[in-house]
Amino acid sequence: MAVTVADPEPGAPHQPPPTRRFPRAWLLRLAGALVSGFAYYLSFAPRPLWWLAPLAFAGFALVLRGRTFRGAFGYGFAFGFVFFLPLLTWLLDFLGPDFGPWPWLGLSFALALYHGLAGGLITWVSRLPGAPLWAALVFIALETPRAWFPFGGFPWGRVAFSQPEGAFLPLASIGGAPLVGLAVVLSGFGLAALAARLWDVRKLTRPAVFAAAGTLVPVVAGLALWPTVGTGAQDGELTVATVQGNAPDIGLALQGERAVLRRNTIAESERLLDAIHAGKVPKPDLLVWPESATTVTGPDPQVDQLVANFGVPALVGALYVLPDGHIQNSVIAWDPHTGPGQRYAKQQLVPFGEYVPARKVAQLVTPFLDSETVDMVPGDGANQTMTAAGTEVGVFICYESAFDYPGRDAVREGAELLVVPTNNAWYGESEMSLQQLAMSRLRAVEHGRAVVVSAVSGVSAIVAPDGSVTSSTGLFTADSLVGRVPLRTQTTLSDRLGAWTEYGLLALAIAGVAGGLVLRFRTRRASAGTAAGAAAD
Repeated sequence: MAVTVADPEPGAPHQPPPTRRFPRAWLLRLAGALVSGFAYYLSFAPRPLWWLAPLAFAGFALVLRGRTFRGAFGYGFAFGFVFFLPLLTWLLDFLGPDFGPWPWLGLSFALALYHGLAGGLITWVSRLPGAPLWAALVFIALETPRAWFPFGGFPWGRVAFSQPEGAFLPLASIGGAPLVGLAVVLSGFGLAALAARLWDVRKLTRPAVFAAAGTLVPVVAGLALWPTVGTGAQDGELTVATVQGNAPDIGLALQGERAVLRRNTIAESERLLDAIHAGKVPKPDLLVWPESATTVTGPDPQVDQLVANFGVPALVGALYVLPDGHIQNSVIAWDPHTGPGQRYAKQQLVPFGEYVPARKVAQLVTPFLDSETVDMVPGDGANQTMTAAGTEVGVFICYESAFDYPGRDAVREGAELLVVPTNNAWYGESEMSLQQLAMSRLRAVEHGRAVVVSAVSGVSAIVAPDGSVTSSTGLFTADSLVGRVPLRTQTTLSDRLGAWTEYGLLALAIAGVAGGLVLRFRTRRASAGTAAGAAAD
């Protein structure tokens, strides 16, 4: 049976067919969030694709455009989850197959919630003048609580850590990691705002100029600051040697290989000593051992003799056993004549690696916790700057590279050189070692100091004050480095401002969110008043 549509009555206005809205536009936005998040991951080491980060944030900003708080939260979470999942795959190597993927998935989920909250809050500042700046402030502000929670903070994957080179890096000398991160995100959000306005030539007004400024000013400012990044020696130079003994296992299996780590480190030190005696490499002024290269329970004649054979001071990474039996992850200044002296103990311990948060709960889900496992004791910050080879040397250990305060405190105490002992053998052949090296490269520029990274199994490196790597080792190989580094005394503006930069940006973000809420409230009141007046008419 044929069905016909009745003709409209004569004189009736013609009604065009209703336009169908694409019912799955949210799928396109979700795909955009996922692609942007993965592009953000690709901007991190070991890939030298720093310029991908602002492009990723541009894509993220376009996804958020015109969304509600709830929708933007979801897209922000998707952006963060697809970023953290590949970034943190080294957790699988660390924990091993007995734990399964749940800790990796759980941590990625928890961290992605911060990006989700950032997405939601960005919708509240999207109508403010200079919206790209306020949005960037909101995103960077949420990196601050991430350094506090969960488990004492986990700042891995901060925006600034994607920038160990490139146009934005010099900004670290002005405002540290927070300012570098702000510049990257602002550049991306400004690019998105500009693209949205270029799409409609009728919108090429003053806001378009502001959007273009948000895109270009951070890049131009960073490039303009490159000549101000100091690299020259201000108090002479020092020849530093770092020893990489290598490790036989990865992950939690290393717990039973402490004696092997010590033997390997001593063996590589002896090979280096032979090379020095043969004239193949210069004699160093300072010897550096990596994190937890040995265990110190008392007098150690073997290390005494080895350091005496070098005839120069050494900074020895060691697990130091306290009189009560507890352990501190330490660096000990070892003199060739008088033996061990000053000792720095790691302040920022690795959760589930060096201590177990919520131990009672953790015992319910892991077979590895028993009455014999003991949490390490954090240090109190004493002796973070030690005198060795006539030089003030600042020390921070491994995971502490991700936090702003250890390097800043060391430089403020007079450090002319920074040393970072680390044990990345826990994490296998993953990207983790190079991700951490990128942090040390950023710290070099932030503090205007050369940085010596000494790793158990790689990557060890000597980093110049401009963040460039002058020499490095490979992963899981026994090797050593000897290099000349400048000693510098000038304090960067970043160190002089200290945490005020971070907290100032946080305060601005809070003010922006508050202003956005007020504007939304007034807009709704005005709309309600207009509607009521129209109804009365």
